[in-house]
Amino acid sequence: MGMGRRRDVAGGGRAVEVPVDRVAGWFTRFGDRHRGVTHTSLGADSVVCTATDGATASVVVPFPPLSVVGEWDGLEVGPLLDHLAVSRRVGLVLVRLGGHSLGIAEQGRVLVSRTDRHLVHGRSAAGGWSQQRFARRREGQARHALEAAARDIAEVLVPRVAELDAVVLGGDRQSLDVLRADRGLAPVFDLAIDRVLDVPEPRRTVLEDAVERAFAVEIVVRDGP
Repeated sequence: MGMGRRRDVAGGGRAVEVPVDRVAGWFTRFGDRHRGVTHTSLGADSVVCTATDGATASVVVPFPPLSVVGEWDGLEVGPLLDHLAVSRRVGLVLVRLGGHSLGIAEQGRVLVSRTDRHLVHGRSAAGGWSQQRFARRREGQARHALEAAARDIAEVLVPRVAELDAVVLGGDRQSLDVLRADRGLAPVFDLAIDRVLDVPEPRRTVLEDAVERAFAVEIVVRDGP
């Protein structure tokens, strides 16, 4: 995976996804672009590097906590790299009304998965009785799709939840919230990290891409004054 996924962040700045094996080089280049790194702050759940020109590069530590914390002069991301190198097993749940894909991955490799698709009609622009009937039909299709997703999560992930270090979610937040409210799935959603991946209609190829992103690091860069 390259480093093409970028997004603007609230309060100014930009976030970029960086594969684990490129994190060290990314921080070196950050220092080169900003006349060096003057300070690194390592916290249990975040790392912040401050450059000479005031720019910052910050990371929310994936799978926290970071075992080595403190303040350092210059660039010091060794403890973060060591943390990222630890082998972890992660569950993934990708859901949209058109289907779902879920699985378990370790160090970027899918170990087990299940993918299913369901027909859910789009919203109708028609009015009157036909629109009401269409809406009820669509609601039934959406309910059926989410029930199928819940069954697969219960069958694939719940029995293996003790093996997981974390769960990564992706897709439609409203659909995920419906599943999160299912008490039988609580052991899975209790392990979910805050970040929700923006993904297209879930397919097996989408799941494989999400696995790479789940193990990547999101670095937020903010320019100095």
